[in-house]
Amino acid sequence: MNIIKELFSKSPFAPLVEHTKKVHECVEMLKPLMEALVNEDYDEIRRLQDKISRLEYEADTIKHNVREHLPRRYFMPVERVDLEGFISCQDNIADKAEDFAVILTLRKTKLHPEVMDKFFDFLDQVFQVTGTLLGAAIELNNLAEASFSGAEAKHVLSILHGLNEEEWKADRLARSLSKDVFALEKQLDPITIIFYEKMILTLGSIANEAENAGDKLRSMILK
Repeated sequence: MNIIKELFSKSPFAPLVEHTKKVHECVEMLKPLMEALVNEDYDEIRRLQDKISRLEYEADTIKHNVREHLPRRYFMPVERVDLEGFISCQDNIADKAEDFAVILTLRKTKLHPEVMDKFFDFLDQVFQVTGTLLGAAIELNNLAEASFSGAEAKHVLSILHGLNEEEWKADRLARSLSKDVFALEKQLDPITIIFYEKMILTLGSIANEAENAGDKLRSMILK
């Protein structure tokens, strides 16, 4: 991990950006996983699960380096508790993305045609949430240079306001999708319905953790 040492020699916030990007790589694996499920390609699901597990491990490695070096090498313009909270929420996003991949390997489940489009709509909205967080988090370097204030801080706060709205939309889609799933109770066996609901809850938790990470970033700016 020589790249991490180089990043820390310049700015402790650069590795945080790298961690955010690596976490987002985990999230980006969700769409191929859903497509493999639609195609009933269970070998591909297992292959993608292995890949996302590796990405999550790489994110963990960056996270550990952040925690080990940041407090000792840099006078932080933010509260340590907020920084730790931000890292933890990002870590949870990667963990939940990996959990979703593992869930899909548990049984050879078919996605019912009547909820297929809504599942992808929901997934796209989760992407919208995490993508908005990424857009705010990659500004960490600029925020640090501006001491988390001024025009740069206002710009990031504006992005974070949009993040809350996108997460609210994700919640609405999750509730609507759950209703559609339970409306199929006469066509599907109970285990499949429970399985679908577990997929929905796990995807929803990714959006929730992204919003939580955004709240921590907002707290850094406003304190």
